[in-house]
Parts: sequence; structure tokens; C-alpha cells
Amino acid sequence: MIENARSLNIAASLVLIVGIVYILGPLYLTLATASQSYEFILRNGLAWYPGDQFFTNAAHIFTETHIPVQMLNSLVVAFGDAFATCVLSLLSAYAIVYFRVRWAGVVFALILATIMLPIEIRVITTYQVASNVFSPVNALLDITGLNGLIADYFGAPVKLEWSVLNTHFGLIAPLVAHGTGTFLFRQFFLTLPKDLFKAARMDGAGPIRFLFDILLPLSRTSFAALFVLTFLSGWTQYLWPLVAASTSDMQTAVVGLARLVPDAEGEIPDFPMIMAGAVIVSIIPLAMIALLQRYLVQGLALTEK
Repeated sequence: MIENARSLNIAASLVLIVGIVYILGPLYLTLATASQSYEFILRNGLAWYPGDQFFTNAAHIFTETHIPVQMLNSLVVAFGDAFATCVLSLLSAYAIVYFRVRWAGVVFALILATIMLPIEIRVITTYQVASNVFSPVNALLDITGLNGLIADYFGAPVKLEWSVLNTHFGLIAPLVAHGTGTFLFRQFFLTLPKDLFKAARMDGAGPIRFLFDILLPLSRTSFAALFVLTFLSGWTQYLWPLVAASTSDMQTAVVGLARLVPDAEGEIPDFPMIMAGAVIVSIIPLAMIALLQRYLVQGLALTEK
């Protein structure tokens, strides 16, 4: 048994080493390329060792591109997405678990269905709604015939228009429609004692006080875990910011990095500057993980109980 356990440990260590090399290898090449000059890459191709041009390439990112402004947009989008998702998920899970809501199971199933419909699948319909938020209202007026009556009395039908494209709200709102947070909070609430809510009511605590004074402090690890995961998802989102933002000043940093690649055929991209931009853009999410790693692990572990 000891020999088998030792062999298993050796095999697991080898698999772990291979995984580390597989993950850290591209990161090392990214840092090495970011520290070389453009002329070095043209002469030698792939950079296998670090150079001394990282700060020069980073300075070009801050002075010659829109990456700084786009990083600010990414911060607004990621923070807004994370905060709104956490608040809505907490409230929806609270209502499903602690209130006698008719058809709560059906509502929860519909919320979970949004997990199977990410933004990449519904991007066309989401763009249509974002281009005119009142388009469902206009369609309802047309279907019910109310627009015809309004046209008879006032001479013209009602056509409401409000576009949220190329705005921070338009970048954030579609990303919030996701049921993962509700599922995470619901699973955590189910691990709490069932009589906790009744005991709080006997002590004179209403639903709002129970939520803020008891449930929210108990849920801080789950809240932090969901916040980190949603923040990272919003920061790395590419397709929706690419579609919803038409100007460089409103695009996010991930889209901005893709825009650094020249469109002209045959022109060699400035890979050192692009890799330096990738390193700079990665600093904020890496700092977020480093600061909230403990809460992330605890929140996910408590949810699985």
C-alpha cells in the first residue's frame, strides 16, 4: 500500500508539473516578448529570453493607444456587472428560499435557463433590444391595435425610441442577465438552519432587517466569490463590447488589444507592444484574484455543502 501510494504521489506530481509548465509557458513567452524591441522580433522571431524594452513598450501603450481609457471602461463594466449581478442574485435567491412564492420552482428553473443562453448565443436579439429599448413596447402596441387607434385620434402612431448602444449602461445591462449567482446564493441559503428566519421574526426582525443584519453578513464569502467571478467575466468579455461599442473611447481593453493588430495585409504587428498591453491589462484582474482569493475559495466551498 505504501509503494502504491508513493507511485500515485509521483504520478500526481508529474501531472502537476506538466500542468504548471503548460500554463506558465505562454505567460513566460508573453513577458519575454513584451520586453523585446520590435526590430528584435523581426530579426529573430519568437523571444525565448527577456529583454530590456518592457517599459518602452509600456510607454507606447499609454501614449499611442486608447488602452488607458479602455481599461477605465473595462473597470466600469466589470465592476457594474459584478455589483448588479451580486445584488440581483442575492435578492432573487432570498425571495425563492425564504418566502412562500407561488411557482417558485418554475421561476428558479427559468432563471437557471439563462445559463444555457449566454450573451454569445443571443447577441443578435440583444443588439436589437439595445438599439431600441422600447421596441417590445412598440411591437405590443402594434399587435394589440392600440397604435391604430392612436393614429386615428392623433394622426400618427406612437414610436418610442431609446438606444443604449455605445453607453456604459448598454455594455453592463445585458451581462447581468445570468442565473449563476442566483444558483450560488440559493445553494448557500439552503445550508443555513431552516429555523433561522423564524427565530429572527420572533426576536422582532422583519424581512429587511433579517436580510441586512443576519443573512448578508453570513453571505459575505459567497458574495465575494460571486463578485470576483463576475468581475473577471466582465473584464474579459469580448463579443458584446465589440458589437455594442462603436467608438474607441467606449470600447473595453480586451477589444482595444485586438484593435492593435493592423488590418493591412502583409504588415507585421508590433508584437512586443501588444504583449506589453496584454500584461498591463491583466494587472487589475490578477490583483483582484490575489486580494480576494481567500473569499473566493471559502465562498465556493460553502456553496457545495
